[in-house]
Amino acid sequence: MRKEQRGLSRRRFFSNPALVAGAAIFVVLAALAALGPWLTSFDPYAMKVTERLKAPSALHLLGTDEFGRDLFTRLLYGARVSISVGLIVAALSSFLGLLIGVYASFYKTLDHVLMRICDGLVAIPGILLAIALMAALGASALNVVIALTIVFTPNIARVVRSSALVIKEQTYIEAMRAQGASNTRIIWAHIIPNTLSPLLVQATFVFAEAIISEAALSFLGAGIPAPEPSWGNILQASKLVIYKAWWMVVFPGVAIVLSVLSLNLLGDGLRDWLDPRVKGSGNGTKRKWRKA
Repeated sequence: MRKEQRGLSRRRFFSNPALVAGAAIFVVLAALAALGPWLTSFDPYAMKVTERLKAPSALHLLGTDEFGRDLFTRLLYGARVSISVGLIVAALSSFLGLLIGVYASFYKTLDHVLMRICDGLVAIPGILLAIALMAALGASALNVVIALTIVFTPNIARVVRSSALVIKEQTYIEAMRAQGASNTRIIWAHIIPNTLSPLLVQATFVFAEAIISEAALSFLGAGIPAPEPSWGNILQASKLVIYKAWWMVVFPGVAIVLSVLSLNLLGDGLRDWLDPRVKGSGNGTKRKWRKA
């Protein structure tokens, strides 16, 4: 039976073009980021002014930046920073949102307090809240993670709470209560496992949003400080030489677009793969999960 179920899941996986395409693109990007030091012989921090703003060539595949640094190398190392920040933010906000959402659904006092805090944070545009937090905390990779985790946790908490409220009213939960099961057992043994599917889908969207938010913060000078390579930093530097070095705008922009596109495709595909009942419901389901 388990072998048949694995075979069915595998067939459903490969019959979902969005899931396959998103996973394939993201795996390639993640592999390039992980293997970056072995794919180039250039130092991402070493400046060579005589080579500044060189167009793409056999020596510098994607050209050089305003300080003569190899752009391909900077993008590879920047991928490590941007993807790492996005992954950590998605993991932390998912964990915190899971705890807040589940416990808020079970305890009315916590629900009133935590959900009102979440509503207040959601009411503020995410990028403005992130900029304000970065202004208070200071520019660093750690502070970017903290700021974006605070920005994205309320949305995940609301999604988890919505799912937990439905699960809590199921008949088998009432049966567990009748048998004397404690709230802690019900939460950790039954509620949390059944909220993981929508949580996983939401986490992929948060991953994508965290990458583009980190790039936006770095572009505005409030994110990863120079000379640490990140896609946002590279774009920030490119605005001064946009008419002289088009490659400094195009290639990091393409990297951001591909990463965000792959994660959104992955999230859409996971939604259909984990719950076939919503297949064909289109963006309505995604909108419900993302903004519930």
